[in-house]
Amino acid sequence: MTSKKQALVTGANKGIGLAIAKGLAEAGMSVWMGARDTARGARSVARLQDEGLDVRLLEMDVADDASVQRASQILAAEIDALDVLINNAGIILDAARLPSQAVMADMKAVFEVNVFGPVRVTQAVLPLLKASGDARVVMMSSGLGSLTLINDPTSIYSSVNMIGYTASKVALNAVAVCFARELEALGIKVNAVEPGHVRTDLNANTGFLTPAEGAATAIKMALIGADGPTGGFFGSHGRQPW
Repeated sequence: MTSKKQALVTGANKGIGLAIAKGLAEAGMSVWMGARDTARGARSVARLQDEGLDVRLLEMDVADDASVQRASQILAAEIDALDVLINNAGIILDAARLPSQAVMADMKAVFEVNVFGPVRVTQAVLPLLKASGDARVVMMSSGLGSLTLINDPTSIYSSVNMIGYTASKVALNAVAVCFARELEALGIKVNAVEPGHVRTDLNANTGFLTPAEGAATAIKMALIGADGPTGGFFGSHGRQPW
């Protein structure tokens, strides 16, 4: 066992997740990089280890109960407590379809990863989060998770109409609030974060922010002190509207 502060980042083998893992490791944490693709995850871990960062691979498919349970058991055998959980893994399957053309199987798959995944992982590692005493949980949401922003014609998010992904991020924001209410008395702070329009595989690298820039708010919320907020929705400019 180690006394060093521990973090778990899901979907950490690329994009924003990789940038978050790097940022937390640079902040002095020991970071478990969750990845469904073991080979790609191992390459990403090796790259950060070559930079002298304390990171390790944790094979995990957030959409699979057995995979998440195995991963949580590995963590429990290796660490006494988990100080930071970043539920970052996410997918988009409906970018090119109108809502009226949505495929139910695709929409369910998006919810399985984007909504049920964070619930599944948070529940599985909750004993380790409780053992921390002041753990931080960050749900990686999106500006599309804000009903206010997607209805604001001056917002970039109002130009996007992906029913599955958008609905999943609205639901994820509700998930963050519910966990925050339950866990506040235990000293665990839970917040949702929107990274901005980041260049990642999810949007065919059309965003205007780098993954490092998109990771900044998540890292900030992962490191907030005892006087920090819980149950909120935050972006680079502070609180975001629901």
